[in-house]
Amino acid sequence: MTDRTGSEPPATGVKGPEELRREIERTRSELGDTVEELAGKMDVKGRARARAADLRDKAGAMTVQLRSTAAQAGHTVHDRATQAGHTVHDRATQAGHTVHDRATQAGHKVHDTATRTGHRVHDRTLQAGHTTQDKVTQTQSALERKTERNVPMPARPLVMAAVRHPRPVLIIGAAVAAVVVVSWRYPKK
Repeated sequence: MTDRTGSEPPATGVKGPEELRREIERTRSELGDTVEELAGKMDVKGRARARAADLRDKAGAMTVQLRSTAAQAGHTVHDRATQAGHTVHDRATQAGHTVHDRATQAGHKVHDTATRTGHRVHDRTLQAGHTTQDKVTQTQSALERKTERNVPMPARPLVMAAVRHPRPVLIIGAAVAAVVVVSWRYPKK
């Protein structure tokens, strides 16, 4: 049962009726407390319910804590994913600008090279045209001199006109040749 601990000195000798009643009352009270303790220890169902309620409370607290931890982890993952997305976007933008700049530089180089090549071709073509024109002029002068010396007088003006303006003469000559070929190929019957 319970130990006697109190401020009363141990009883020695004879006790009076009032003192005995108090001692009986105190003993009954102590006995009642002891019986309640024993009954509480013997009430397995009640203790199980109390334990279950305690475990439910702990489980609820753990659920709240887990939800809080999961939400915090979700926010952390979201923040990191957002940061990674921004990093990827920034790098892609930077790479795009680099590619654009390099393409622009390459385009300028190609344009400059094409312009220089075009100028060279133009200059060479112009030079070849002048050279050809000079040769044509020399040849025309030589033909005019030979025509004046070697072609008889009645045909000389016609030949001189052909030498000075060859295009109409070539057209007329082609037409005359076509007439000759057609008349030879299809004679009249």
